[in-house]
Amino acid sequence: MRPPYLRAEARAGWAFAFPALALIGVFFFLPVAMGLLLSFTDFDLYSIGDPSAVRLVGLANYAHLVSDREFWNALRITFVYVLAGGPLAVLASLGAALLVSARLARMKGAFRVIFFSPVVTTLVAVAIVWRYLYHPRYGLVDAALTRLGLPAPDWLGDPAWALPAIILFSVWKNFGYNMLIFVAGLQNIPEELYEAARLDGAGGWARFRYITLPALAPTFLFVGVITMIAQFQLFAEPYVMTAGGPVRSTVSLIMLMYEQGFRWWRMGYAAAIAFVLLALVLAGTLVQLRLRREERS
Repeated sequence: MRPPYLRAEARAGWAFAFPALALIGVFFFLPVAMGLLLSFTDFDLYSIGDPSAVRLVGLANYAHLVSDREFWNALRITFVYVLAGGPLAVLASLGAALLVSARLARMKGAFRVIFFSPVVTTLVAVAIVWRYLYHPRYGLVDAALTRLGLPAPDWLGDPAWALPAIILFSVWKNFGYNMLIFVAGLQNIPEELYEAARLDGAGGWARFRYITLPALAPTFLFVGVITMIAQFQLFAEPYVMTAGGPVRSTVSLIMLMYEQGFRWWRMGYAAAIAFVLLALVLAGTLVQLRLRREERS
């Protein structure tokens, strides 16, 4: 039996933690549980006026996803965005972090502010600016490509180029946040390791491969997970820049969920899409954690 003072400390600990736990329960677990319940119903526009009209349909919404071509198209687009944009964003962040942390770099603080500034800008505002940069007739991007003698595509009007254009914009918008995380990871690597490697004759690539990359492994895991989660939540960029077009070539799972829930008022079906997305994010996170454990073992 525990001593009385330990029981008193436990009660005090639970008393201090209760407000935070209550907030988490009310604003996280309860909405998740209600959303899961909603995905098993046919909740729609008519159910808002008459909640008694809601019917439990079991797994019918999930079964409909299997045969829904719109869902598979959105799933494909989301996976392309995650698998192409995620690694590109991580590499851009790492490259910028290495540049601003180099020994010969000058004005490191200024460049960190410049690289981080897109993160704190309003996404909708800069998306509109980039939409004009991509304009096939007046945009600066196509004007520069024409000056170089390169083909100038219709970035947002061509189904083959719309998603790559959004990926490039997303990388520019978000790489600064991960850059700061990589900078913090680089600062935690002891300088003595690099000095010893130089004395042993190791070149720059060898030092990067055998010192920097292994030391940044935990940072890579964290950056990889948060980047993947953010990539799966693609919505604002295509919503502002292309509205899902052209010919549905930039409709992500989040956008499809928004359309089903708030345009067509199929709330139950939208909730089912949301939980499929949740399952994908959890699976991707578990895969990255598993790979990390295998590397350490």
